[in-house]
Amino acid sequence: MGRGVAFGSSISGEAWTELAQSRTRTIQTGLFLFAAAALAGCSPVGPDFIRPAAIVSPEYREIKGWKVATPRASELKGAWWKALREPELDRLEPVVAVSNQTVKSDEANYRQALALIDEARAGLFPTINGTASAVHSSPETRRSSALTTLAADGSGTWTLDVWGQVRREVEAQTAGAELSAANLANATLAAQSALALAYVTLRQADSLEDLLKRTVEDYKRSLEIAQNQYNAGTAAKSDVITAQAQVLNAQAQLIAAGVARATAEHAIAVLMGRPPAGLSISHGALSTRVQSIPVGLPSSLLERRPDVSVAEEAMRQANAQIGVAFAGYFPAISLSGLYGYSGDPWLGQLNSVNPVWSFGASLAQPIFNGGLTGAQVEAARETYKSQVATYRQTVLTAIQQVEDALASIRILTREAKVQAEDVRVSRQATQIALNEYRAGTQSFTTVVQNETQQLVVEEALLATQAQLQSAVINLIVALGGGWSQNERPDAALQSAAFPAKP
Repeated sequence: MGRGVAFGSSISGEAWTELAQSRTRTIQTGLFLFAAAALAGCSPVGPDFIRPAAIVSPEYREIKGWKVATPRASELKGAWWKALREPELDRLEPVVAVSNQTVKSDEANYRQALALIDEARAGLFPTINGTASAVHSSPETRRSSALTTLAADGSGTWTLDVWGQVRREVEAQTAGAELSAANLANATLAAQSALALAYVTLRQADSLEDLLKRTVEDYKRSLEIAQNQYNAGTAAKSDVITAQAQVLNAQAQLIAAGVARATAEHAIAVLMGRPPAGLSISHGALSTRVQSIPVGLPSSLLERRPDVSVAEEAMRQANAQIGVAFAGYFPAISLSGLYGYSGDPWLGQLNSVNPVWSFGASLAQPIFNGGLTGAQVEAARETYKSQVATYRQTVLTAIQQVEDALASIRILTREAKVQAEDVRVSRQATQIALNEYRAGTQSFTTVVQNETQQLVVEEALLATQAQLQSAVINLIVALGGGWSQNERPDAALQSAAFPAKP
């Protein structure tokens, strides 16, 4: 710190000030040029990220000899649920991305990650502070007239990112934001798929209610036939009682089917961010169509699965943290400076003959820290290796899920065809048994057995059709839904300009 006073000097106050300011500018310019040269000449320490090879097969095992569709340009994009061709589902699904509370939580996490990028980036710039004070001294303390002293100064410090520690931290936080963006996409896809699966459950319950209503009516007709046979004296009272029991049992099943529907409807409401009382879905039937879904190569999952993107960005973040830790081996270079004024404005000293200034540079080199830096670097490297293993396992799981869905669709499609034929035969057998009972050549026990078997196979067919629709949804989700990496926002560009929400 230096102070210049003009009393008794051959250099005037203005000349002294001009000289001091000239020297200050020269020193300041030199320091900034040194800092710029240092930053330009040094690349960040630590390894640059290269995506490691994933364990990906060249093709799907389940797609040999059978495939839902060949890869084509019209692959699913955006609103993937439209492939199911369910107008009611098209109305419900878009609300998830807007009102689902889990999705909103992940959106807030993404905004927080963007703020952390700016927080890390601030380390690339100097910190400048300004202070001001006014002190009034009374005559009693100075034994003269009162004096007012004003002081104002600006100070700054700048830790140069010579070794790239801050740049690696920015890289890590950017990867963290990209990870949060992929998490947001993954949460959205998970909520949307959960809604679609709940919708299938709801429609299955609706179709089951329709089936049981028809069954109740069929059983009532059988009861009427048994009653007529009993009245004619050709059947026993036990036939009537058995028929009555059948009707009551079917009616109980019909009532119980409402539980599954109500539960599914409540789940859909919550997934849409609404209370269960705020949603009512009209009755409908379960679709029996199996939509053709384009299936690309297994390697396409690396670009189309948000959870794979999450794992990749976790690797990138861990890789950058190696550089952050490795920079601890090198010295920290800092610049500091202060410039200000102190004087009594009422005595004509409010001019630049009383400057207060200082400039300096410092270097802090770790000499001994008990192996802390080495341990931090090693820990960062092992964290990266762990994330690599997680990434590869995520890819393997993604391929497995696609294979599982393809196998389910293939097997369930065959099963549904056999069951449909079983339903046709069972209905025919029931009708024959009922006709023979009317003719008095068959017991009512045979009728009951055939009717019971018919209901069982019809319920089994309905369950298989619901499983088939769920398998199609699972396949779409396993392929990444309508998401792709090019839809993920650029966190580095959004970090400073992302609009804040109240």
